[in-house]
Amino acid sequence: MNCKITRNAAKQILQEMASEENKDLKIRVFITHKHGSHAHYGMDLDKPTDNDVIVSTDKGIDVLLAKDEPLLDGIKIDYLYFPQEGYEITNPSKGNTGDH
Repeated sequence: MNCKITRNAAKQILQEMASEENKDLKIRVFITHKHGSHAHYGMDLDKPTDNDVIVSTDKGIDVLLAKDEPLLDGIKIDYLYFPQEGYEITNPSKGNTGDH
């Protein structure tokens, strides 16, 4: 499984993970809704389970992904400031560029 985190997203995630209550947690990306070959994603802090694969990124952040969900393989986590500030999770490897 692969996961990419942009520089903007890594900065925001590392700030959140630096707090004492989050020190033992990892980023979890999950599917909130899927239809056909397209999915919508959510993100939270969580602890790993037996159903997870831990993906290490080039930003030094480990991401939890459900190992039996192919639509999570190849996700990209970004943090945008415009037009609305917040995280955007897409999967360009599956043709999901978040444009709908």
